[in-house]
Amino acid sequence: MKVFLIFLFFIPFGLTSAQKIGELAPEKAPEVFPNNSWGVDIIFGEGGFGLGTFYRRSLSQDITGFIDFSISETKDDREITYVDYFGNQFTQDKVNRAFFFPVNLGIQYRLFSESLTENLRPYITVGVGPAILLTTPYEQEFFKSFSDAKAHYAIGGYIGFGTNIGASKSNLIGLNARYYYTQILGDGIELMTNNFKSSFGQFSLMLTIGVMY
Repeated sequence: MKVFLIFLFFIPFGLTSAQKIGELAPEKAPEVFPNNSWGVDIIFGEGGFGLGTFYRRSLSQDITGFIDFSISETKDDREITYVDYFGNQFTQDKVNRAFFFPVNLGIQYRLFSESLTENLRPYITVGVGPAILLTTPYEQEFFKSFSDAKAHYAIGGYIGFGTNIGASKSNLIGLNARYYYTQILGDGIELMTNNFKSSFGQFSLMLTIGVMY
């Protein structure tokens, strides 16, 4: 019984001692990455492949402002590509090709910065801005059709989710998925026969490669 009481007596001292030891080993401070980053986005969208570029500037540990620009093709939801006997591809009832040129300003917010390691830095992102949709006649040869190109002005934006990968403070690698919505200003554009579209929505997956400085 005496041994048990002595044990109870020393428990508080043991806890106090453990607490002091814990206080001597503070949590590791979060890694600080360079404030600026620039790079390219390789885009895999519903309309095909595309390329983009961006500049980002850290405003705080979790918030980053950015501007980005990209070029990609967009299509009508009803488009179906066929292949003939000779291997030629064509889309029945297609009138125009359309190319998407958006410029967006936005905010990127880092998630779980206090609980995840620096090797995986997930975030959500929102961007808005003007865009141009450039249409070219489908019946003409691809490059020659740009001589009859028409520009259509629009406004739109996107929401997305992604992550930066790796703890490097010079190289930037990431993946993200975005949903774009674009509203054309003025009359719609005719991609398929007698079907004029005034708005577009599409998903895109992106591989990000860049540098931090």
